Amino acid sequence: MSVQPIRLFGDPVLRTVAEPVVDFDAELRRLVRDLTDTMLDAPGAGLAAPQIGVGLRVFTWHVADEVGHLVNPRLTLSEETQDGEEGCLSIPGLTYDCRRALSVVARGFDMHGEPVTVQGTERLARAIQHETDHLDGILFIDRLDREARRAAMKTIRESEWFGTDTQVRISPHATGGLGL
Repeated sequence: MSVQPIRLFGDPVLRTVAEPVVDFDAELRRLVRDLTDTMLDAPGAGLAAPQIGVGLRVFTWHVADEVGHLVNPRLTLSEETQDGEEGCLSIPGLTYDCRRALSVVARGFDMHGEPVTVQGTERLARAIQHETDHLDGILFIDRLDREARRAAMKTIRESEWFGTDTQVRISPHATGGLGL
């Protein structure tokens, strides 16, 4: 088991667009294991590579006792939406209602480079959208309406963890040349 530190709000890696994975090698498989172990230990419904300081387009999820991962995801979202509570391991203790597509079809690859299609609704759709946002440098609070976002930022600034050392450490994983 290789649990990694989770980066917190304020760390620049969380606002950086992740690079596509080009090498489906042992390093990528180790990254998927580390993401999975860290997500399950936290525990969370998902975890994206930037949240452990790796600027690659990879995430894991754990919803309804299903654990999975996706590399280089591309999403097709339903027009029908859902509102529901959402939180983030990189913003501990904060949850807000957030609007997301009700269903999603996610296409990408597994850690071996094999094509994968994942279809999900409700909680799985929410997790896939949330984690894909992380790969684009977007946090769920960015999707809140103005009033809720303002309240969220106030709560973040008042939290005991905000402003703690967000020093960028060198990851044990390749970062696609980002130097993160």
